[in-house]
Amino acid sequence: MSFGLGHGKALDDAPGEVGVSDAELGPLPDSVLTDPESGRIDPRAWFDSPDRAFELEIGSGKGTFLVQQAELQPSTNFLGIEWAGEFYQYAADRIRRRRGSGSHANVRMLHGDATEFLRWRCPDGICRVIHLYFSDPWPKSRHHKKRVVQHRFLADAWRVLEPGGELRVVTDHADLWAWDMAHFETWVDRSDLGEFVDEAPLDAARRIVPAPPESVRRLRDTMHEPPFSIGPFERPESAADGEVVGTNFERKFIDEGRSFHACVLRKLA
Repeated sequence: MSFGLGHGKALDDAPGEVGVSDAELGPLPDSVLTDPESGRIDPRAWFDSPDRAFELEIGSGKGTFLVQQAELQPSTNFLGIEWAGEFYQYAADRIRRRRGSGSHANVRMLHGDATEFLRWRCPDGICRVIHLYFSDPWPKSRHHKKRVVQHRFLADAWRVLEPGGELRVVTDHADLWAWDMAHFETWVDRSDLGEFVDEAPLDAARRIVPAPPESVRRLRDTMHEPPFSIGPFERPESAADGEVVGTNFERKFIDEGRSFHACVLRKLA
């Protein structure tokens, strides 16, 4: 489906420069079935200065957060991952045009499934921040398995984050927030959740959240106890007054009078 984001103009993701090319990513080897680490590739190598701090955004949409924040943090490398093809193209094209003006060399875009990228591609301990802002709530019950926050995802996020690294989460969707919190309580000190969610919606979410799969339970048993702390969200410098993150979605939701939920999970080690 075309969303018409280019308004009739061709969108250029500049593969190998802005968009991560097939040659850079490479195929996922069959050996991952027996050796999960065999498909790992360090995404920091995709940047001109791979020794910089590395941050990752899941679901970049039109790229507003990346465009704003990367300019304010030129010493940080940002990888935006977007599943929807035309949104990916639009965000990459925005970044390409800014590169033409001599900025945003610290941003790359990847078209793909971010949860699969974390699981099969990312090495351990490479990421300072994972940004997850206004992800699709998938409100129908049969689609809940498509939500980003799952126990498998949290295990992968913990592994990929550096010690003290952060998973930053913001949403406007109350049911998704309760779902997230019902997952988080397996990974944080449960006594800290009361600051972020009321007991009634949390209890309702607990009844529908699946238990962690056996492979995740085994991994969870090897982690620091608890693996994460949970704390308040501090808005990025790119957010304007009255904004939490400053994305296009958020600005639309502010106009509609919606409220927002936000927190930070910090990896303990």
